Amino acid sequence: MIKKLSLIALTLVLTTSCVSKKLYTDLESKYASLRKENRKVSDENADLKKDLLISQNRLSQLQRDYDDTTAKRNQLQRDYDAAKTNLDNLQKSYEALEQNSSSAIAENSKKNRELLARLEAKEQALATENARLEKLKQDMEARSQRIAELESVIASKDAAMNKLKNAISKALTNFEGKGLTVEQRDGKVYVSMENKLLFQSGSWAVGTNGKQAVNQLGAVLAENPEIAILIEGHTDNDPYTGTGVMNSNWDLSTKRATAIVQILRENPAINPENLTAAGRGEYAPIASNDTSEGKAKNRRIEVILTPKLDEISKLLND
Repeated sequence: MIKKLSLIALTLVLTTSCVSKKLYTDLESKYASLRKENRKVSDENADLKKDLLISQNRLSQLQRDYDDTTAKRNQLQRDYDAAKTNLDNLQKSYEALEQNSSSAIAENSKKNRELLARLEAKEQALATENARLEKLKQDMEARSQRIAELESVIASKDAAMNKLKNAISKALTNFEGKGLTVEQRDGKVYVSMENKLLFQSGSWAVGTNGKQAVNQLGAVLAENPEIAILIEGHTDNDPYTGTGVMNSNWDLSTKRATAIVQILRENPAINPENLTAAGRGEYAPIASNDTSEGKAKNRRIEVILTPKLDEISKLLND
């Protein structure tokens, strides 16, 4: 295009001198028009180059995006293929399980029934044990209450017997040191009187001092009608040598115990039902019979005072 314009311009120069002014003017106008068109074409060419560069850049970006998308598509394809393989394997496993499910379900159902039966048996046994434990608890509570009542009664009896012992000791103070002792043990009061205070040798007749001691004892016992009174006669191991209806120490010990009972019965306030006489002979010694002192201790009357245990028996039998 430039070469063409240059040729036209040269031609115009060469011919200027020989062409008319009008023709020259037309040619100059065409030249200007061509130059203008040339600039326009140049501008368009520059714009096209710019558009070409932009398009090339976009094409490169699109190529990169395409390559990335292709890589992602290929990865997704691989993931899909792996997932499809897993799905196929799972489907096969499911089909295998489905084939065996009926027998497995039946077996599990049987086991469940057996476990349920055992569980019900355990629950029943537990309920039985709970009922038994509840009854035992109630029995224990009742027994604890009964024991508490028994302890209270026993404590009351012990206190009463201690009071009785003190009263007897006070009543028989004049006979201390004369073969008389008063002690409390095992919930009972024991009044022991040696024969030298009560009887002559081989006799069951109670002397004056002895009667006084027994009467003073009876005065205390008369104030305690709930006391059981056991009178035991004891001897040493020397054989009985007296004459008459008796022929043994056992007979003599019994007779002496009965003699004490008769004196106590003279007190109308003592209930005869509370009195018991027993002969023990030489068979319950409290000392050795090898010495005269021991034999003197063994020859004795023991008055054993026991609280009536009606309340305790009732508590035990309830």
